[in-house]
Amino acid sequence: MVSNNRFEERCENLAKYIIENETTVRDAAKIFGISKSTVHKDITEKLSKVNHSLYLEVEKILQKNKLERHLRGGEATKQKYLKLNN
Repeated sequence: MVSNNRFEERCENLAKYIIENETTVRDAAKIFGISKSTVHKDITEKLSKVNHSLYLEVEKILQKNKLERHLRGGEATKQKYLKLNN
């Protein structure tokens, strides 16, 4: 089980990573070696209690990613079929 200090530190580290790299929850999960669900829960539910100002910053990145996800998905599909046809 993760202690409160380690838990708070993980939440803040995840948020800082996402903000500094303007990355997605999926990419952060890969880097930190935890599930997407854990990253999402840490930064959307728990971070606001740990560090509210950091939560507000990371929330902006999450909203931007949400608005752009259809573009990334479309590009991934395009690349997949280009690779299959080569």
